Amino acid sequence: MSNKLDPRIKRKNRIRKKLSGTTERPRLTVYKSLKHIYAQVVDDTTGRTLAYASSLSKDLKGKDEGDKKADAKRVGTLIAEKCKAANVEAVVFDRNGFPYHGRIAAVADAAREAGLKF
Repeated sequence: MSNKLDPRIKRKNRIRKKLSGTTERPRLTVYKSLKHIYAQVVDDTTGRTLAYASSLSKDLKGKDEGDKKADAKRVGTLIAEKCKAANVEAVVFDRNGFPYHGRIAAVADAAREAGLKF
């Protein structure tokens, strides 16, 4: 039985085989739904989430203008700020099976501009 999530899940698993987050370079993973975008920084050696941001975060409430790409940029900037607060300088980017395009690329570019190293 196949559904429309199967190709993304296959890509996600293929990507995750090759990369993992360490204490020095945790994994920045991005997930997008139809309305919102989520980003978290995970240390895979200990299984802990070091920083988390989403378009639903209290820091971004009320700034929603209906532009999903602008929301993604704000999430990227916020996750970079939270990483710096958690003493994380560099990360490994995990696009979570999504194409590196649009909102996913916007999060990555905004995080880079805010000073996070990929």
